[in-house]
Amino acid sequence: MARLRGVLNALVTPFTDDGELVDEPSLRDLVERTTVRGVHGLVPCGSTGEFPSLTHDERRFVLEIVVDQVAGRIPVVAHTGAMTTREAILLSRHAEQFGAASVMLVAPYYEPLTPSEVIRYYRDVADAVSIDVMIYNLPAATGVNLSPPEIAKLAADVPNVRYVKDTSGDFSQAACLIHDYGDVVSTFVGLDTLYLASLVEGAAGSVLGAANLIPAELAAIFNAVEAGDVKRATEIWTAIYPLMRFLVAGGYVSALKGGLESMGWPIGVPRPPVEPLLEPRVSELKGVLSSLSGS
Repeated sequence: MARLRGVLNALVTPFTDDGELVDEPSLRDLVERTTVRGVHGLVPCGSTGEFPSLTHDERRFVLEIVVDQVAGRIPVVAHTGAMTTREAILLSRHAEQFGAASVMLVAPYYEPLTPSEVIRYYRDVADAVSIDVMIYNLPAATGVNLSPPEIAKLAADVPNVRYVKDTSGDFSQAACLIHDYGDVVSTFVGLDTLYLASLVEGAAGSVLGAANLIPAELAAIFNAVEAGDVKRATEIWTAIYPLMRFLVAGGYVSALKGGLESMGWPIGVPRPPVEPLLEPRVSELKGVLSSLSGS
């Protein structure tokens, strides 16, 4: 199977107005809208998809809907990270059974695990499936930052560990993964504001929630870099950067859902205790989106 590349849309999860149910029609619409606008893959039930607020049944349901709607046009990378290895294996096997191209897993984030325990977790899940695995390195949430040599050794030892989503926020760490270990693991950078820089540096792509809002622009940046047209990529990036900066300034999921509503694609609000986007951020976001549409 060809390696994953490009912008992978970290899908938000639409809910009904009361927040009780996953909104299937809105989910299908979101998948369709971003797929036809050029994203290179979809990542359901990740951090942007509010996976901690979803039951395991809901996570399976979302994955099945996404795979069905995309119908093989682009790869689906199912986030299957869980609080225990057993749960992660069950979710990963389900993802493989229902057609996911790969699984992405964040490490358990309540118990203070050691790096060796986190590595064991990834090994055990990877051994339980035959599809590819993406390590989701998110030290701000897990308390454990796997170093580039640790990630590279894991990828070298376990054949289906082929990717890492680096959301450490440390660009020097991402660069080390890209330049020193690119022969064993493909790096996707997960921080929106580092998107263009990471591509120019040589990253395989990014997993970005911003692709829910501006899929065509983000896909165009990747395609331009791939074609060697960094000038064109920079022009697009300059236009969208205020939105990328806004998203990472706080309340990421709330900002995405607020942005979709402002653009005429309402998909509900985050599940409590996460609050919807509030003033003055709502007005600020509308201004950013207005400037973007006029660019």
